[in-house]
Amino acid sequence: MKFDQPATANPIDQERVVTRPHTRIEGPLKVTGQAPYAYEYQLPEAPTYGFVLGAGIARGKIRSIDTAAAEAAPGVLLILTHENMPAQGASDTPVPQQEEASPQLAGPEVRHYHQAVAFVVAETFEQARAAASLIEVEYEVTPGQFTLADTVDSGEEPDDAVDSVVGHFDRAFDAAEVTVDLTFTTPDQSQAPMEPHATIAHWDGEELTVHTAHQVVHWVKRGLALTLKVPQKNVRVVSAYVGGGFGTKLLFFSDAVLSAAAARVLGRPVKTTLQRPLIFNNTSHRAATIQRVRLGADHAGNLSAVGHDAWTGNLPGGDTEPACEATKYLYAGANRQIRTRKTELDLPPGASMRAPGEAVGMLAIEGAMDELAEKLGVDPVELRLMNDVQFDPEKGPKRPFSSRKLAQALRTGAKAFGWEGRPRTPQERRDGEWLIGYGVASAFRTNLVKPSGATIRLEPGGTLTVETQMTDIGTGSYTILGQVAAEMLGLTLEQVQVRLGDSEYPASSGSGGSWGANSASAGVYAACDALRRDLAAKAGYTYADAVFRGGRVWQGAECTELSDLAGKEGVSATGSMTYGDLDEQFAQAGFGAHFVEVRVNAYTAEIRVNRALSVVGAGRILNPITARSQCLGGMTMGIGSALMEELHVDHDLGLFVNHDLGEYHVPVHADIPDMDVIFIDELDDASSPLRAKGLGELGISGVGAAVANAVYNATGVRVRDFPITLDKILAGWDTQA
Repeated sequence: MKFDQPATANPIDQERVVTRPHTRIEGPLKVTGQAPYAYEYQLPEAPTYGFVLGAGIARGKIRSIDTAAAEAAPGVLLILTHENMPAQGASDTPVPQQEEASPQLAGPEVRHYHQAVAFVVAETFEQARAAASLIEVEYEVTPGQFTLADTVDSGEEPDDAVDSVVGHFDRAFDAAEVTVDLTFTTPDQSQAPMEPHATIAHWDGEELTVHTAHQVVHWVKRGLALTLKVPQKNVRVVSAYVGGGFGTKLLFFSDAVLSAAAARVLGRPVKTTLQRPLIFNNTSHRAATIQRVRLGADHAGNLSAVGHDAWTGNLPGGDTEPACEATKYLYAGANRQIRTRKTELDLPPGASMRAPGEAVGMLAIEGAMDELAEKLGVDPVELRLMNDVQFDPEKGPKRPFSSRKLAQALRTGAKAFGWEGRPRTPQERRDGEWLIGYGVASAFRTNLVKPSGATIRLEPGGTLTVETQMTDIGTGSYTILGQVAAEMLGLTLEQVQVRLGDSEYPASSGSGGSWGANSASAGVYAACDALRRDLAAKAGYTYADAVFRGGRVWQGAECTELSDLAGKEGVSATGSMTYGDLDEQFAQAGFGAHFVEVRVNAYTAEIRVNRALSVVGAGRILNPITARSQCLGGMTMGIGSALMEELHVDHDLGLFVNHDLGEYHVPVHADIPDMDVIFIDELDDASSPLRAKGLGELGISGVGAAVANAVYNATGVRVRDFPITLDKILAGWDTQA
């Protein structure tokens, strides 16, 4: 099925199951420990255990590697190094777009700190870990570049972030009545999912089965086949339950490749998890940025010049952190100059982290909008409203937004939050020793869709089974896809079984980029549509007149039980959804608004977020419980990004020194306030047959800026170097004094 025309009336519009607040159908399995994650699968044969040894340098060569003592250690079965590793083919990691990537077992060249240089397999994890400590590696160090600020002049336009230049920016900026010219910096950040990267690999003859933690099953299937030089048809990947990913599990790393390679050599299953202190440097992260935002407006606040330049760094061939993308679509302004430049750094690989681009880019553009509003003497909400635009600001009215509820979100949020009663000037409101501040920011995330398929089987007895490669990384995929299938066939959610994350099933979009729920649901929709047609024909009904309701298919007053149509063998159909050019005809994105209240201690500058509200427009909300959970999670990460998250770079040695959850600070329960989410009624006909849009990353996009703006309102100190820590507030107060 191809979606190339705006959606018309269809069975999803009944909303008997879809849009209803169903709790997660797999929840009981998870809370009782019965949902097997990658490291927990039980195989008939006892596994061996792998342990990855990471490089002790950031760049250079291995002069020698001595494994003799490790090989003689108790329980050791195999040690792989570059000297005996089976040849690795073209890989899809660390960058999916890059055909020739760094091998997952380095040597003799080392490209980043903690890149795998040896892999020890033993009878137990403890034996493998102990043996790894006995390996002696001698390196030849090559000087590297580890500081983004030192490379700005060498930045080049990347292939994956296109400049947007419209009109005459410099002329308009110079002529503008009111301007701001501001620089913001954001640090390297880690996805730090709760479940570490983990794999169990085993071979049956020439066929490989990999139980691994991954977000997109067909990507890792293809990548492993390329790396191991085996046909894709010989690789099976299972990722039925994934304990968070946030982008890092869009890629695959040494646990998967080395487990599979070692299992083939040994003829036994190999089970590996990357130890937490290794993950931060061995896998991927969100790269740091330097951003310059220039805005020009007339005295009323109408933007005439919008400029946003961003610099980011990565290994050669690596992804760009597209921090300017949101600025291309957020606000009007006839003259625009939006550019991204990428430099070469020798830090671990930068790649996707929740809302790549928007999460850090909106810290800058929304901070600049707040500063412009102050300079104009205009309400920050009103400034955003007067520059709202219903078409792509770069392409003009010929490319309208398919739906855009930014203005409604701002107005709804302002009323619900009590924005009218906000402190109008910094340090105006105080509660004892606590300064109170309010902040606002817009929310934006591009809407993406991916081809996706499924098989739907009507079982004897009249229940349904859904099978698709789609993954559930904690987002609610099991439940949402079950709801869509139930709606389409006129059943209850309890009558649907959902099976996910197996490459034996039809290929799906997977989870990432906020495309998962909408795309995978559309794939289930297509398969259900095919099954509905088959069942209607089997019942002797005209499909256009057939109605599926209450476990029956109806035509007028006549009906047939689905269980009768299933018979003894059941009936199945496979379908997939592909897409035309509606995303070119229409600009598609989710929009919203964040409102935050903070408390800042007047003596210590300790910052506490007191309450937060997100108002979002993301098309049809398929399940308000799972959707709300996604928004709350995004808001939590946004608060962390604003106030604490930072990978600290050792600029001499080229590593992230706080590479564990003890020192890489993320929000805990005590940090998170009273938070609420309001969903705006919206249907996006151009997005998919479900009229939904991406949601998982909208919650993080902009919330950090709302926190920063609230901190300024409380303290009178603008911090543009994230994260906002108390020492920066104290330094600002010292400057004011």
